[in-house]
Amino acid sequence: MTVNLEVAEGVGTLRLDRPPMNALDVATQDRLKELAEEVTRRDDVRAVVIYGGERVFAAGADIKEMQNMDHTAMILRSRGLQDAFTAVARIPKPVVAAVTGYALGGGCELALCADFRIAADNAKLGQPEILLGLIPGAGGTQRLPRLIGPSKAKDLVFTGRQVRADEALAIGLVDRVVPAAEVYEQAHAWAAKLAQGPAIALRAAKESIDTGLEADIDTGLAVERNWFAGLFATEDREIGMRSFVEEGPGKAKFR
Repeated sequence: MTVNLEVAEGVGTLRLDRPPMNALDVATQDRLKELAEEVTRRDDVRAVVIYGGERVFAAGADIKEMQNMDHTAMILRSRGLQDAFTAVARIPKPVVAAVTGYALGGGCELALCADFRIAADNAKLGQPEILLGLIPGAGGTQRLPRLIGPSKAKDLVFTGRQVRADEALAIGLVDRVVPAAEVYEQAHAWAAKLAQGPAIALRAAKESIDTGLEADIDTGLAVERNWFAGLFATEDREIGMRSFVEEGPGKAKFR
């Protein structure tokens, strides 16, 4: 399989495994969608890590495969490409990308689907599609400006240039830079910590933030209001409030 799922400590790791560069061909895209839907369903997966291995996250699409596609073929495929990445972005649980080496093109777009990005100090990210006479097609023109702002996004998309980890951190493309040997360990630790939290409240928080970013503020506030009130029906809310009153903050053990 070009993508594998491993589950430990409530964390599901989606591991890209298509040597040497984890090129995202059609089969890999479809497998990503399949596993994103699986971790969405599974109760034993409370958080997710996306990882490409020690050397590379994903260097982009499979250019040789795409070269053989004509206009009609890409019309038929482009929705499947976007649907695969959207399935990852819509996992209703915390998702962290552990980025090593190259995260270019589709690899960068996959990292954009995560809630949090931890990058190795040797990482390079970018959207080089313009150098092929193309534009990003897996969400890069939409998720990138929402994350780092339109001006910085246009710089990366218009030029196709790669940014090193330190610049990626400075512009908000990644959230933390660590030594390459520690990327997966830190990503898994972050996810494992969140996996111990209140699952429904985390889902509510993610949906409220993501929906609000794509809608007007009144719509976002309505989503927040409905989730906020709805959480009063959960056992985790009872546990959290009781623990706060009896033991102080941050000591609740959620189920």
